[in-house]
Amino acid sequence: MVAPDQYDTLTPTEAIALQQELRHQVQLTPLEHPIRTIGGADISFNKHSETVYAGIVVLSFPDMKVLHRESIVGKATFPYVPGLLSFREIPTLMQVWNQLEQKPDVLMLDGHGQAHPRRLGIASHFGAVAGIPTLGCGKSLLVGKHDAPPQTPGDAVPLIHKDETIGAVLCTKAKCNPVYVSAGHLMTLRNAVAIVRKCMGKYRIPEPTRRAHEWVNEVRLAHGESKVPE
Repeated sequence: MVAPDQYDTLTPTEAIALQQELRHQVQLTPLEHPIRTIGGADISFNKHSETVYAGIVVLSFPDMKVLHRESIVGKATFPYVPGLLSFREIPTLMQVWNQLEQKPDVLMLDGHGQAHPRRLGIASHFGAVAGIPTLGCGKSLLVGKHDAPPQTPGDAVPLIHKDETIGAVLCTKAKCNPVYVSAGHLMTLRNAVAIVRKCMGKYRIPEPTRRAHEWVNEVRLAHGESKVPE
């Protein structure tokens, strides 16, 4: 198995083959332990730059108090290929994870888990590599179809791809676009949706990934980059 710090040696064809291998290691099993802490992870890079900004914020659950945060500024030489973005992002994110003094019980990533053409978005990919419970909460639709998005906060409709339920389209704030929730690893879709519902605050984006996004923007600004909007 190719380690994340060697992803830059892969061709896109080899990366797809590794995705197919990793997807069979993903376990969509119910959470085994209560959640007392949750991490939010975000990654930011300029499309044609090798510089990657990655951050993780650890919060208490469910009251969402920040307990710990770490960040890394790294390099990503793997090409920008839709469907393979996790190969650019995970090496640096794994460095952040490894230096966390306090590891969260679950990790919410700004992106998708099962709601991916090959069922290995960044949340499933990272979960399988790190061996931790993960879920994805994406801001935009990558793959699949769904009924009209719900308008009441907390309501959700299924996200379907090839006759398979791969996620949920969840309303987190009235009069806003929904978010796209999917299981990553070591949890079910029901677990993932329940977690995001408990992380809903005043904003469209759930608190763990919203706080991680703010943290990564702080890091970008400290390195002379402009902020990235939500």
